[in-house]
Amino acid sequence: MLTGLTTFVLLLIALLAIPVTLTFEVAWRQVLHSDIKLRWAFGLVRVTIPPIEPKIPATEGEEPGQKVGRYERSPGKKRSIFAVVRQKELRRRIFRFVHDVWHAIHKKDLSLRVRIGLGDPADTGQLWAVCGPVAALLANVQEASIDIEPEFLDAIFELDSSGSIRIIPLQMIYLTVALLLSPPVWQGIRKVRAGDS
Repeated sequence: MLTGLTTFVLLLIALLAIPVTLTFEVAWRQVLHSDIKLRWAFGLVRVTIPPIEPKIPATEGEEPGQKVGRYERSPGKKRSIFAVVRQKELRRRIFRFVHDVWHAIHKKDLSLRVRIGLGDPADTGQLWAVCGPVAALLANVQEASIDIEPEFLDAIFELDSSGSIRIIPLQMIYLTVALLLSPPVWQGIRKVRAGDS
């Protein structure tokens, strides 16, 4: 029994240590358009991931795909989101996680264009206080073309991305588990819960 379990665990670790290559073109403008291909085990396994096409019903007098206007969020949700954003140690831990993941990914012809706004200039400003430094860092990297822009007047999310990336699943799992088990994350969760109660 123990030998079988040990063999299974070792086999699972060996499989997770085999690189996975994702070639993708993903765009989002009210509707998601994607073309994603996955290769694993050095090309022996090839999978085309079917696109997700959500149906967005148009409201009366509005054309499908028309830009969504400003929306309202409940004050409770706003407080929860920005309570997380304001925690310095948690921000540092998330930045470190993003940095580690970025350097763990092998990138080729990577391009990313993002435009984001929350519909309220004050909310977008607070979000950009966190995203801005990250965007400035990513804009200067040599390995990819990355452009992230804020939109202060409208609630909007637009995405254009393409490229090829290679990851080792075992490495990604390790980085994610390390993030989830880190003290700043748990302290941040406790503070948010304390603020909501």
